[in-house]
Amino acid sequence: MTLPSLMLLFAVFSSAGGQIMLKHGMKGAAAAAGHGGGSVAIRAATSPWVVLGLVVFAVSALAWMATLAKVPLSIAYPFNALGYLLIVLAGATVLHERTSMWTWGGSLLVVIGLVTVMAGQQR
Repeated sequence: MTLPSLMLLFAVFSSAGGQIMLKHGMKGAAAAAGHGGGSVAIRAATSPWVVLGLVVFAVSALAWMATLAKVPLSIAYPFNALGYLLIVLAGATVLHERTSMWTWGGSLLVVIGLVTVMAGQQR
């Protein structure tokens, strides 16, 4: 696997990870503001999960920019679809969010689209 490919995968996985951290932190910030009063924005700004999620998301943005310097956009951008699948999986398993068959079916279609785009790039 080449360095640009690894950067691309790192950018996608770290972006998804950052989103999961942000969701977890915002859920806690909203609950804390609901129980103890105060601003959700202040609670979020002081939440370690929100801060860490923003840092991870920023690192993913830097990795994305480095990827775009080496990989054609028509190849790199479809890989963002992989992030949707990762977020649905993590939402269901890590955050215990309810998902429906429609969600899984749509995620499967996204993956099929990614495979289709990549198969077209191979020719």
